[in-house]
Amino acid sequence: MDLSRVTFPTFVLEPRSMLERITDFMSHPDLIFGAENCNDPEERFIRVLQYYLAGWHIKPKGVKKPYNPILGEFFRCRYDYPDGTQGFYIAEQVSHHPPISAFFYISPANRVSILGELRPKSKFLGNSVSTTMEGENRVTLLGVPNDGEYIITMPNMYARGILFGKMVLELGDTCIAKNEKNGLYCDLEFKTKGFFSGTYNAIAGRIRRGQSDVGEITGRWSHIMDFKSTKTGSRRVLFDAVKDGQNISQKWVPPETEQEPNESRRLWQGLTTAIANKDMEAATDAKSAVEDAQRERRKLMEESGEKHVPRFFKFEHGRWVVNLSVPSDPEEAIQTVKQWIFNSPARTSTQASAPSTPPTTIAT
Repeated sequence: MDLSRVTFPTFVLEPRSMLERITDFMSHPDLIFGAENCNDPEERFIRVLQYYLAGWHIKPKGVKKPYNPILGEFFRCRYDYPDGTQGFYIAEQVSHHPPISAFFYISPANRVSILGELRPKSKFLGNSVSTTMEGENRVTLLGVPNDGEYIITMPNMYARGILFGKMVLELGDTCIAKNEKNGLYCDLEFKTKGFFSGTYNAIAGRIRRGQSDVGEITGRWSHIMDFKSTKTGSRRVLFDAVKDGQNISQKWVPPETEQEPNESRRLWQGLTTAIANKDMEAATDAKSAVEDAQRERRKLMEESGEKHVPRFFKFEHGRWVVNLSVPSDPEEAIQTVKQWIFNSPARTSTQASAPSTPPTTIAT
């Protein structure tokens, strides 16, 4: 059963949008900052994997899911790092059916950018719900342009015990990390716990360069993950979620009073407040109000023949990219990105559609 059109009860909701949930991957920037200074491409690849693996340990207690973003919703924030550098993030719901969230992070001074999209597809499987996370992260080390992109796909998610038994959230199946310019690849298996044996949150991966093994990754994404080198046999910790998991980079988000109506925290303010107050009746009403308004908007767009045009992203060569040309100079890039994310005017749905942008499928 396809759950993309099913309304979930409010008691299973994590009080934030999926567009904000993606920022968890930017919580430990120290793991990727400075990767461009590593002379060994294998070491740069490992540093990118560290950034990715460190994003999974952040999750609410119990089995919770973030809000499904509505078409045109966006979330933006800024990071102020201890050394005076900054990072910038923008995410936008560029399609409703099928649901697609596009996101972009950049820290010009630290020479890192991350561009990606998520296309979740959920299904009911009896006593569990599975979410296939299509899409990818595309990491660029701006100081090493010859590396090209580091591309990482996502594991699938499983909510177990929906009808009976213990409710748990698991990551499962295999995702792939690759840097084709240097011939580096890693198949990362997120292992689900067996019915009678096994452990929760285990991972295993093997890094290879061409046909040669570089090393293996083992551990648990909720605890400690290690890398063992094939060449030397030495082992080192990639990330210790128990020890370092609390050292999360805090993000600055514009106050809700200064946000636009379709900005995530303002849009879902009533629902978030009701969940915090544990008022499920008010939460259901607030959630329904947003969803009903979205349905009405889609109906009016269909009747008028209007097409939605994303504000921050455009569709090019089969994938979503930012609707911005980022200067190569770090200082100039900072000012350009700041202006684009925080000061660019909102557009109407019919304004300035890029010719390469396909029409979003609208469904009631």
